[in-house]
Amino acid sequence: MSDTPKNPFEAMMAQAQEMAKALNPALESFSPKGFEALWPTMPKEVMEMMFGNAVNKDGLDAKTRLLLTLAGLTCQGAQADSALRQTVRHALEAGAKKQEIVETIGQMSVFAGIPAMTRALELAQDVMDVKGDDET
Repeated sequence: MSDTPKNPFEAMMAQAQEMAKALNPALESFSPKGFEALWPTMPKEVMEMMFGNAVNKDGLDAKTRLLLTLAGLTCQGAQADSALRQTVRHALEAGAKKQEIVETIGQMSVFAGIPAMTRALELAQDVMDVKGDDET
């Protein structure tokens, strides 16, 4: 089997990987998942101020906004692993129940398809398992 890239995208990715290794050999085993630990979960009050109904008192609260964001990320094919996990973590902090998160993702199967829903559920489950409580 040849290591020669089959298309321009593969060639670009191979070149980028070689450049990263040349700049810092540790980048060969780099995982973006480690960045998630650097991004703290905002307290519910901060989320309400920034994303909730602080400015528009009759608007959506932070929990609803985060569930909508989760739905959107699922509809995009659940490809943004870090963003999806962070959204689940923030939704839990904003008061979303695990059941609400699962239902939000499940509802998107109609629009995004079963593979996207399954992937989103896997990513959400990772976060909810770490959270550890049995609240539904």
